[in-house]
Amino acid sequence: MESLGDTLWDVVIYGTGLQQSLLALSLSRSGKKILHLDPNDYYGGPDAALSLQETEAWVEHISHPANPATGVFRSSSITKPDGATGLSFPRAYSLALAPQVIHARSTLLSQLVSSRAYRQVEFLAVGSFFVFNPPSTPDEKPSLARIPSTREDVFSEPTISMKAKRGLIKFLKFVLDYEGESQRDVWTPHADGQLTDFLQKQFNLDAQLQAYVVALTLSLDGKISTKDGLAIIYRHLTSMGLFGPGFAAVYPKWGGLSEIAQVACRAGAVGGAVYMLGTSIQKLETRESEIELHLSSGDVVKTQLLVRNDEITDDGSGVSRMVAVVRSTLKELFEPLVEGAPLPAVAVVAFPRGLVGDDGTPTNPVYLFAHSSDTGECPVGQCVLYLTTLRTSDSKKFLNKALNCFLESINEGQKPQSLYQLYYEQARGAVESRAEGLIHNLPDASLSLSFDDSTLEPMKAVWEKMLSDAPAEAEYMVFPDRDVGQDEEELYD
Repeated sequence: MESLGDTLWDVVIYGTGLQQSLLALSLSRSGKKILHLDPNDYYGGPDAALSLQETEAWVEHISHPANPATGVFRSSSITKPDGATGLSFPRAYSLALAPQVIHARSTLLSQLVSSRAYRQVEFLAVGSFFVFNPPSTPDEKPSLARIPSTREDVFSEPTISMKAKRGLIKFLKFVLDYEGESQRDVWTPHADGQLTDFLQKQFNLDAQLQAYVVALTLSLDGKISTKDGLAIIYRHLTSMGLFGPGFAAVYPKWGGLSEIAQVACRAGAVGGAVYMLGTSIQKLETRESEIELHLSSGDVVKTQLLVRNDEITDDGSGVSRMVAVVRSTLKELFEPLVEGAPLPAVAVVAFPRGLVGDDGTPTNPVYLFAHSSDTGECPVGQCVLYLTTLRTSDSKKFLNKALNCFLESINEGQKPQSLYQLYYEQARGAVESRAEGLIHNLPDASLSLSFDDSTLEPMKAVWEKMLSDAPAEAEYMVFPDRDVGQDEEELYD
């Protein structure tokens, strides 16, 4: 068998984040010589899902003074509230670093189906979207209002007046045909303005209904444009019921995008790719037709193409995230929306712009994803909460306040107990693909809370470059069924 250094690799893929892993999947039946490396000892990169033990090692690594703050993540810390009891053993948890919901009408899901990889992923329903309502008097509790997103939802919602219902129904009907010629004339003059202004002027929606609509967009600053907002709401409405009644989005069990990345890497391994975790590139030397890579393992390898993520330049933008394990089933959040709908495993709670500020201080929205134990990310009787907001000097304080407000809104007789909290910040990196000779730099993962299909385009560009001599009938991410041998069965078990 040839050693790593004796092989001229067609491509070295550096990192096992979702993008790199999907590239490996796309090349898995190409016959190309693929070496797939990751400096971490786990799959998923910035999309990874970690046990508590792995989380603590991860926090220690990115917080260590000897490690320069050039990665995606920084400013991490773990808190275990005093007196909290009930935390299980470390591997009972799988905490996603960058959870995203995936709308049913997503190119990612289409590619997983056409490549047959979907058979190795279990998808769970994302249920209700809620908006947090603060108490109107000191004696009241805060509450959660479920966002109606269908005609039936709107008419059955008792908190919305009949006049407001008519405006909201009119808007929903408008969105379903917003690309039509007559409808475009209505919104294109307002395309670059804020969606909230368009909703008020064109449909006379009040502040409450504007908050509902903006929450469905998962906009991180609450200032989404009319053009972008209509596209996202259209995707949400047309995704509803596509895979079953009562839900518009899904979430992969066992850690979200991390699970898809691992499935894609297994497909790469089945196709002959060589995988090396815990292996970094120490130095590279570019020659006329190949790159020589010096690896931390001591190996020196040669490749005709290196694919990696672009370097991070921290300009202060990005998001702040908090992950909290709570001792509660939060049952009221995970109820089926309609008869025959599957039991949801994920619920979304939006804290609209300004709600978690102090003394009227304007703040960015905070979004909370509640994951039940059905996701496989925590033991039965507990839930994992993922909170996200735009990164500011006070974002950690606002995340803590949002978490506390949410727990106070739960109707369980007593406030659910937080057992474990992880805080960290994620920088916003490059947003475009960049090719430099024999090196292809992928953009960083999107910070969007709903999977952004535009992040898939750079992988197709690399695939087309590498398979320029492929038969004309070759299609990207389209694989026929094949017999699965014993070795492959063991890989997928």
